[in-house]
Amino acid sequence: MAHQPVKLDIMSDPICPWCYIGKTLLDRALEAEGDHPFLVEWHPFQLNPDMPTDGMDRADYLETKFGGQENAVKVYSQIVEHAKSNNIPLNVGDIKRTPNTLDAHRLIHWARLEGKQNAIVDAMFKAYFIEGRDIGDHEVLADLADSVGMDASVVTRLLKTDSDLDDIKQRDATAREMGVNSVPTFIVGGRHAVPGAQPPDLWRKVISDLREQQTDS
Repeated sequence: MAHQPVKLDIMSDPICPWCYIGKTLLDRALEAEGDHPFLVEWHPFQLNPDMPTDGMDRADYLETKFGGQENAVKVYSQIVEHAKSNNIPLNVGDIKRTPNTLDAHRLIHWARLEGKQNAIVDAMFKAYFIEGRDIGDHEVLADLADSVGMDASVVTRLLKTDSDLDDIKQRDATAREMGVNSVPTFIVGGRHAVPGAQPPDLWRKVISDLREQQTDS
């Protein structure tokens, strides 16, 4: 019997390490389940809405955000440990700049129109957290678009315009008005919010519960 698709809306920022970890763990659960019911859609949430357009030096950013180098090291050592314990590759030492992510969010939005949203989110996480590339750079974004089968020349042209900028900012503001104040935040079926990077077992339980509900109804 075919299951009805269930919307899984994900509020995320491509420079958020917990979003990267959370997606990796979710993907493992979805792979294990095979015919899962989720219809996944990614939504914009900027961790740093006041970030300068061309980003910031990574070390300066971390010290400013976390109130000094010591705190920054403490926060990131927990993230690195969590990634390592889940066998998730993470090379934070290779990241030289923290970008403004508005353009990255625009590309994620355009990718959805072509059915390539998951692929571009994966490509961004890999570029940023494994390869240390600047995903605020238009050339990098065009290259990532090309890597998932989008037209890089169209993306390059769009990035030079204000296309969908206001839309992304409005959707970010709407998420905050809904009470989302950290990412990742997963919203199951438009009703249940699941915050943070959750283990695959939790997602498999959610999928199992959804299947039972659909069988009973």
